[in-house]
Amino acid sequence: MTQLQIKSVQCLSPTGLHQMSYKEWGDSSNPNTLVCVHGLSRVSDDFDMLAAELANDYRVICPDVVGRGRSGRLLDPQYYQIPQYVSDMVTLIARLGVSELHWLGTSLGGVIGMALASLPANPIRKLILNDIGPEMDAVALARIGEYVGKDVRFATFDEAWNYVRAISLSFGPHNDTQWRKMAADVMHQDADGQWVFSYDPGIAVPFKATTVHSVQADTERLWAAYDAIRCPTLVIRGAESDLLSNQTMQAMSQRGPKAQVVELAGVGHAPTFLHADQIALAKKFLLA
Repeated sequence: MTQLQIKSVQCLSPTGLHQMSYKEWGDSSNPNTLVCVHGLSRVSDDFDMLAAELANDYRVICPDVVGRGRSGRLLDPQYYQIPQYVSDMVTLIARLGVSELHWLGTSLGGVIGMALASLPANPIRKLILNDIGPEMDAVALARIGEYVGKDVRFATFDEAWNYVRAISLSFGPHNDTQWRKMAADVMHQDADGQWVFSYDPGIAVPFKATTVHSVQADTERLWAAYDAIRCPTLVIRGAESDLLSNQTMQAMSQRGPKAQVVELAGVGHAPTFLHADQIALAKKFLLA
């Protein structure tokens, strides 16, 4: 049976301390470590199938980014931004006691990975960027901004999982069992018995404050970070993604770490790693 533990580490923000929860799969003494980080409004549980598959080869660490899932909340939502997330991951890595690791990041988790992998003396030795790059489509960002942080409530779980499916159709085809898991991972019942999202609505505050100028500045910073990455990198793109364009993916194969690139037919933003072929793709790159 695959060993799984849920742990936490105390992290620091400018306004105080917070707990970051993480799932640890496999043998905690295994020196081969894989860190998997989820997207903007998702959670560590997204990687359950991938982690179970890789737990014999890796100590697999799946954190809930602060403000999501089992992790604590920030007192000031303005700090729900990349510098804070990177700082928290550095604290987590120090807790793990490892000098090197592999990283798989979906969407936001990939941006955190790019930022960390660009730093001198960073511990990342292989990097998978799941449907994310230095340049993101403004229309897609607006689409995501339309639902993130909304105070939506549902009387029944059936209503809840149907809503999650409706806003997540770009993830690609999944069966009802998979959709129900994806909803159960990010929703819980509140004190009134209503089904609500398990994240701080404040995560949307800095996201919704973006402007044309701030997006342009962020793009320049992210390309500079990407160009500084030196480890082997794999970019996975949903062929129907509206966030990562094929043009950006091709540019990522030509500059910086000159990533290997793969497109998945019939999938948008973002592949979920709930399918055997997607898990096999990551496994092949990581274990090569």
